[in-house]
Amino acid sequence: MIPPAAPVGEQSRWHYRRSLASRVIVLTTMAVGIAVAAIAFASFLTARMQMQATLDESLISRAYKVAAGIRIDSGVPAWALQATDVEILYMTSDARYVSFDQDSKINLGAPEYAVASGVKDISIRTVVASDGVHYRVVAVPAQTPGQSVMLAQSLAPQQQTLAKLGAVMLVLGVTGVVIAAAAGWLVARNGLRPVRRLTSEVEEIARTEDLHPLPVEGDDEIARLATAFNGMLLALAASRDRQRQLVADAGHELRTPLTSLRTNLDLLAQAGADLPEEARTELIDDVRAQIAELTQLVGDLVELARDDQLSPVVEEVDLSDVVDRALSRVRRRAGGISFEVSLDGWLVTGDAAALERAITNLLDNAVKWSPADGTVTVRLADGVLVVDDQGPGIAEADLPHVFDRFWRSEESRAMPGSGLGLAIVAQVVSRHSGVVTAGAAPGGGARLELRIPGRPATD
Repeated sequence: MIPPAAPVGEQSRWHYRRSLASRVIVLTTMAVGIAVAAIAFASFLTARMQMQATLDESLISRAYKVAAGIRIDSGVPAWALQATDVEILYMTSDARYVSFDQDSKINLGAPEYAVASGVKDISIRTVVASDGVHYRVVAVPAQTPGQSVMLAQSLAPQQQTLAKLGAVMLVLGVTGVVIAAAAGWLVARNGLRPVRRLTSEVEEIARTEDLHPLPVEGDDEIARLATAFNGMLLALAASRDRQRQLVADAGHELRTPLTSLRTNLDLLAQAGADLPEEARTELIDDVRAQIAELTQLVGDLVELARDDQLSPVVEEVDLSDVVDRALSRVRRRAGGISFEVSLDGWLVTGDAAALERAITNLLDNAVKWSPADGTVTVRLADGVLVVDDQGPGIAEADLPHVFDRFWRSEESRAMPGSGLGLAIVAQVVSRHSGVVTAGAAPGGGARLELRIPGRPATD
């Protein structure tokens, strides 16, 4: 039965399942093996071509000397010309050739006949004899017109030398590949030691949840990776601290309304029908107020605990329209407080609902601190939203804490609220790459300024 073929994706990703060390070893071995093979092949070809060229030059030189020193019909053997390593032949223009050695097995052909006929000045080529031996044959014109002299030298010694050279190259290549594999193993073992150490420390951090910084040594890629991990650990530690602080602060803030709510309910349950109607009504109103406060606090906590950068609904909105909608909501519960409004169009990209929530919190804060017949000034110009109230203002020592979670000044502790409204404003503005600041209004009271990047709205 033929096993099913692996999916294309699995075949293309097989090497990613291997360890980094094994990939380093394999790639190093392959690279060195290919380089050694290329060098060996080039060296073999160079040696073969050089030997062939040297042999050809020697044969041509000796052939011209032989052709100039004898007549063909003199019948001088090769040994008499001190050419015992070659075989001397001649050919006439009628395609007849003769060897001075009696047992010649070399078969000549058209190239040599062309030299004897005067068509070519010289011919050199490799010929296979009848006994299978390769010869290098050179033909040059003889002294007698219509004839050519040929020298043939066996290539067996050259082929033996090349065979030995090839064997040496093969041994060197295999040795080089083995050495490359060993070098790759050493490189992987020593070069990846910092990676293994970093991996162990990260695994230890994941197991113990102890977000201590990693040691950074040098300035190489591993050091950069460790630095990046430290930045991530710092962000995780800060996020965890914020979560813990949020839980602790939320528990502290929830304890008071829950205790008061439980006390009132217990009083209602114990008194029963003996409780006067006026007192019953007062207790019920108090319970409802505490439930409303608790509901607002829970909603603020949910909003503040959101860590996503933006809600899915991100669009270009006119900030002046958002301020208008927020003003409409705040006016309904502002009582006798009046508003002076001046709004210029300013287009921003973001979450309109979140921005409206933040601006509503700014306006609610101004209304809360303004006197009953006071005026809240709201201006939007060049992307800066300014909200001024006529309240007592913010003490200099309190300015750095205005936008902290659950922070409430001494004056505000007796007033309703959770201490999360302005923290939500700061979070929403930060999500939109903006900034919100607190200060003193020119005519007294507090001034809150909100800036969000955008562009002027054009008609």
